[in-house]
Amino acid sequence: MRLKFTKMHGLGNDFMVVDLVTQSYHLDEATVKKLADRNFGIGFDQLLIVEPPTSPDVDFTYRIFNADGSEVEQCGNGARCFARFVYDKRLTNKSEIQVSTSSGNITLQLQQNKEVTVDMGEPVLTPADIPFVADNFATEYSIDVDGQTLQVGAVSMGNPHCVLVVDSVDTADVERLGPLLESHPRFPQRVNVGFMEVVNRNEVNLRVYERGAGETLACGTGACAAVTSGQLRGLLDPGVKVNLPGGSLFIEWGGEGTTVKMTGPAARVFEGQIYL
Repeated sequence: MRLKFTKMHGLGNDFMVVDLVTQSYHLDEATVKKLADRNFGIGFDQLLIVEPPTSPDVDFTYRIFNADGSEVEQCGNGARCFARFVYDKRLTNKSEIQVSTSSGNITLQLQQNKEVTVDMGEPVLTPADIPFVADNFATEYSIDVDGQTLQVGAVSMGNPHCVLVVDSVDTADVERLGPLLESHPRFPQRVNVGFMEVVNRNEVNLRVYERGAGETLACGTGACAAVTSGQLRGLLDPGVKVNLPGGSLFIEWGGEGTTVKMTGPAARVFEGQIYL
């Protein structure tokens, strides 16, 4: 069967986007892994699938698969690409789009400058709901990794995140600590790991090791989680520029009881079709 797709990226976090509203196909784990291969397939960090809505209060269903074939709950950079995709493909003429994910509904707002603002919902801080093994909520937790004790924040933005504050993202031990924390037993569903360098109270540098994908050029939910954790730890003020290897995002969070809003670009790279 011929499957049409679009290659997109949000700050270098790259995606294969598939419309399953106007075409039909079942993508299993093995097929996703094959398509993700950068030498023998299309190559991407995540596969994004657009499906029809499952309830009358949303416009689309948004599904995300990592390069290893695992389905995940949320992807912020992908959400911005999702919004541009459905609008550019004329699947909708709305500038404000409601979509459902496996972790809840989110709102996507297309801006005049072609950037997209995503209302990511409230951050989840209760350990059991992240999920993270801890007796009670704390702004910072001690966690033992490879013979050393690290201080981390734990936040879910629809998917679990672990946030470390580092002196410099350039010297952060991402390659070693990323996979060790990703599969740490205190994170029973694995975790995305953010390494955050505080530049000032309204700007940070960030690298993210994503579960199932490794380090990526940008991670939208990771940026949201890092800012949330930084504010909770008293390091940041509301309204933060997050500099990632692929570019910058602007994150706004008014504190507990409010939602996190992320603004940034989304770009189309090329259109294609593949026979499966």
